Amino acid sequence: MAGELILVSGDSHAVPPPETWPEYIEPQYHSLLPAMREDDARYRQLLGLFADFSPDVLEVIDAEGVWAGGGYLGCWDRDVRLAQMDREGVAAEFVYPGDPRALSPLSPQFRPLPQEVVAAGVRAYNRWAADTFGSARDRILLVGDPGSQPEMDDVLAELDWMAANGFAGAYVPGYFHRDDTPPPHDGFWDPYWSRLVHHGIPAVVHAGYGQRQCEFLKGVEGLRQTMEAEGRSDLLAEIINNADKFFSKDVRPRRAMWNLMLGGVFDRHPDLRLLMTEVRGDWLPGTLRHLDQAFERGDGEIASTRRPSDVWRENCLMSLSFVHKAEVDMRHELGVETVFFGRDYPHAEGTWPNTADWIRDAFAGVPEPELRMMLGENAISALGLDGEHLRRIAERIGPLPATFAGPSRPLDPRMLDNWDARGGYLKEPERVDHGELDDLLRDDRYLAR
Repeated sequence: MAGELILVSGDSHAVPPPETWPEYIEPQYHSLLPAMREDDARYRQLLGLFADFSPDVLEVIDAEGVWAGGGYLGCWDRDVRLAQMDREGVAAEFVYPGDPRALSPLSPQFRPLPQEVVAAGVRAYNRWAADTFGSARDRILLVGDPGSQPEMDDVLAELDWMAANGFAGAYVPGYFHRDDTPPPHDGFWDPYWSRLVHHGIPAVVHAGYGQRQCEFLKGVEGLRQTMEAEGRSDLLAEIINNADKFFSKDVRPRRAMWNLMLGGVFDRHPDLRLLMTEVRGDWLPGTLRHLDQAFERGDGEIASTRRPSDVWRENCLMSLSFVHKAEVDMRHELGVETVFFGRDYPHAEGTWPNTADWIRDAFAGVPEPELRMMLGENAISALGLDGEHLRRIAERIGPLPATFAGPSRPLDPRMLDNWDARGGYLKEPERVDHGELDDLLRDDRYLAR
């Protein structure tokens, strides 16, 4: 097998700088800008630990000085992002809203906002992202949230706009929970799924899915106060790796997946594709086995005609953001053809600026055909990306298989410790709580809607 690897990252982030808000937020909402700027200052202060490392840590992880030199500014600068993609051999990457360096426009993180305001913020982000990154849409694969628009006609109009402007993914409705709309498996959303299929755009579930307005950051504030009272300061590790109520074990993104499966969405829309990202992958095999058992028993009023594990293999893909050693070890149990890599640029828990070393260590001993699949070819085949075009980009930027294949070279133990602290790199696989899963499935007996 010859030629460069095609590296496609399933996870990265972008955010408009606040000085651009007046240009992209529609004039009727400009009266909210002073309050939003106050929220932005509070947001950056609270999440500053996600946006920077200490000099001692940078000495270990930033030997080339790319972090210290502002390489993270690709969060809102196309040329910086492309330079960092080239440096790490990334031919293309999916880009999601949100970064700790700025609050997203009109985001309800600290104060509840009417749905029309949240929707205006989504439109502002989408138009800024299209203007900023659209000239590189062959490599920068934008994902947006049309489901936040108030009415179905608005949802479909925004989705059509996104498709016309080269967006490559759209969120499953309900990233911020809404009491005024049915759950995503309800037939109410069938026009949305049909339109996604028409445009060839996958549905996406990203970490944080299902949160209520103000929930996450108020939770972080509360946790920080508790930790400070206890004399602890390791907030980053507490949020990402250890605290069940945060991203390490949030069942809501998983629940969206099985609601779509058991609720018959993939039966009604067999060509629909679902991309899961930044939700880990170690829980998936045990969860699918349990869901298959529920399907075989006919629990509730299941609307699907296929086992969840079959739906997973045929319709779904998982981006293993800042991939963990355990996930690579269990790749066959996960389904080696259904997972691919994500670097979560430019977040502090991601693999950047150490992506080559991270992949080399995590995938040590993985046969080259599997390596190629998990680093990019799965994404190309499952999500309909232009493989030949990305191959030409890979020929220009690398990397060669030898960069990652073969024995892993020794790494500074401090580097491994940092990866584990920031991304849970060495964490043991999650043991699925079958009792909790059964409780949730019992609550989902409305699945036949």
